Formats: sequence, C-alpha cells, structure tokens
Amino acid sequence: MVKKLRTLLRDSRLFAFNLVNRDVWIEKQAKGLPAGTLVLDIGAGSCPYRSFFAHCQYKTQDVALLKGEQLRHGAYGQIDYVCDATAIPVDSGHFDAILCAEVLEHLPEPIKAVKEFSRILKPGGKLILTAPLGSGIHQEPYHFYGGYTQFWHKRFLSEAGFANIVIDANAGSFMTFSQESIRFLRMTRPFKLGMPIPVELLWAVIWVALVPLFGLVVPLLCRYLDRFDRDKRFTVGYHVTAEKTRQP
Repeated sequence: MVKKLRTLLRDSRLFAFNLVNRDVWIEKQAKGLPAGTLVLDIGAGSCPYRSFFAHCQYKTQDVALLKGEQLRHGAYGQIDYVCDATAIPVDSGHFDAILCAEVLEHLPEPIKAVKEFSRILKPGGKLILTAPLGSGIHQEPYHFYGGYTQFWHKRFLSEAGFANIVIDANAGSFMTFSQESIRFLRMTRPFKLGMPIPVELLWAVIWVALVPLFGLVVPLLCRYLDRFDRDKRFTVGYHVTAEKTRQP
C-alpha cells in the first residue's frame, strides 16, 4: 500500500492532470499523422509541441503579443506566420493538418477562426483542437471567453465545413474538483491576500491545517471517484478531432 501511494504521488497526473492529459493526447494525434504531413500550429507560443511533429513539416502561427512570462516556456519559439488567426496568409487548401491547443478562448472571433481553419485545410485535412470548458483569467488581456462546450464544437465546426467530429472530455467532474481544491490552496496562501496581520496569522494556522486535506486527500479521492463519472459535465475541457469535408 505504501509503495502504491508513493508511485501515485510521483505521477504528475494527480496534480497537473489537465496539462499532462492534453500533452499525451496531442502526442498520440501527432503520431497518427503520416510522415511529411504539412501541419500548422495555431497560437503556437513557445512551440511546446514541435518535437511531437518532428516527422511532419511543422509550421507555426501566432500574433506574438504576450509577455515572455505568460508563455509556457518563457519565450516565443520560431513563428512562421505572425498574423491574426482569422486571416492566415496562405492559399486555400494549403495544410494537411491543423493543431489549435488552448487558443480559442484567446481569440476575439473564434467562430471566424474555425472557418479560416477550414479554408486553409485540404479536403480530408485533420483538425486537432483542445479548448477549456472553464478556466481562470490567464494570458491577460487576451482572454475573451470562459470556455467551450461540446455543443459549441458540434455546431460551429459543422458550420465551418467539418465532419467526423470526435469530442472527448479531459477527465471528469471529480478531477475538476481536485484541480480547484489545489487551486484554492495556491490562491489563499497566507500573507498573500493582504488581510490585517491578526487575521493573516489566524488564517495561516487554518491554511496549514487544510493543506493535507485539500492538497492530498481530496486529489487522491477525486482521482479514484472520477472513473465513475459518466456524464463528465464539469470537465476542465475537451479534446476534439474533425475532418474538413467541405468549404465553409
């Protein structure tokens, strides 16, 4: 039992499942593309997925307006197309595949953007898309939407000319609760909230007492219970693939 607990604690999915699950899924999608596939990474930022597409012709797009500390690896990678995601300067039907990971919430016109994705994809081209269902403010001031439901993906991807739309939840409701439990501890660290010193000292004592519960017991319990969540109504987001079948 102790050995299993140690193994579980070493598994980063317990504390960073959102990112880990997404990376594993994107790597799987990348491996499924034939060698030489021409891929465009929309909103590539620091290009964390470049290595996944080493067997492909990997190109990148970004508006490149964020500060370095807002990016996953602290700086932009090589960006091939510095432009708006709704107006990418290539001919129609140019790319074989598009990756768009956690970007839609940062686009002022996401529906227009997915139509642009369809335009620049070849017939039969593949869209690899992830977007949150809910998230805190990040990469400000370029965070415009709270999240995207499975119904958004079905409706607007279909309208944009995509079919064979497959939508998978990134874990279930209990793992979402686990994430928010850990986030609560991070956001309420003692002497961070600016409360009067007597209140801060009292809160510090309470916070330390809550750490084992919210930082370990709840995440472990939620990881176990998540396997029984069939509806996944409070998932952190969706992983989506779709095939371009017609012009939008």
